[in-house]
Amino acid sequence: MVKQATAAKRPRRERGSIDPEDIIAGAFELAEQVSIDNLSMPMLGKHLGVGVTSIYWYFRKKDDLLNAMTDRALRQYAFETPFPEAEDWRETLRKHATLMRETFLANPILADLILIRSTLSPKHAAMGAQQIELAVSNLVDAGLSLDDAFDTYSAVQLHVRGSVVLTRLHDKNKAADPESRAYYENLIITPEATPLLAEGTSRGHSIGAPDDKNFEYGLECILDHASRLIDAGAGKASPARRKTKAAAR
Repeated sequence: MVKQATAAKRPRRERGSIDPEDIIAGAFELAEQVSIDNLSMPMLGKHLGVGVTSIYWYFRKKDDLLNAMTDRALRQYAFETPFPEAEDWRETLRKHATLMRETFLANPILADLILIRSTLSPKHAAMGAQQIELAVSNLVDAGLSLDDAFDTYSAVQLHVRGSVVLTRLHDKNKAADPESRAYYENLIITPEATPLLAEGTSRGHSIGAPDDKNFEYGLECILDHASRLIDAGAGKASPARRKTKAAAR
């Protein structure tokens, strides 16, 4: 049996001495200890030293609180992850993808709220779209067509998020059952039956694992393809393409 998550209890606060920002900050603290899944309003009240009705005054249900936490997490994510620039698109896009992944892996609560739960307020859904618009616009300015810029940035996002979510789900499964193993850990590889796989794994490769090596290889493949598209289209921008670039800006 997995031991029920518990959290440290603070001294009880005076009535009316807490506000929504205090509650959200306390919810992040508590989620670090017990996870988003195990977070509850009564447990949060004990953690903050207030009656649970003080929390319900601002957040009528847990989903409302999680939405507020997601909005704050998005602000943190946007602050910590710089966007690609047209002048040095390849290096800044690589840095953008790498820092995005590092930010999520370093903060599992951020990953759970944004990538796994992913319920956004209208305000932050619009903000997220505007940030993606900026990234695509900069890739168009770097020389990609709108279609190729869209597909390139979409591929980067999918590559990063897939890597993070697979890692996070693996960690969550391990926490619930230390004996659980991912599918790539269950592969039976022997020199007799699978000699190429055996040789590859002996050199540090892994099939399907969301590790640094596989992430970097996949990212370089995306960047290489985008470079080839830019080289193929260099000096061939039509009036229609220039109009598309202006609209993207």
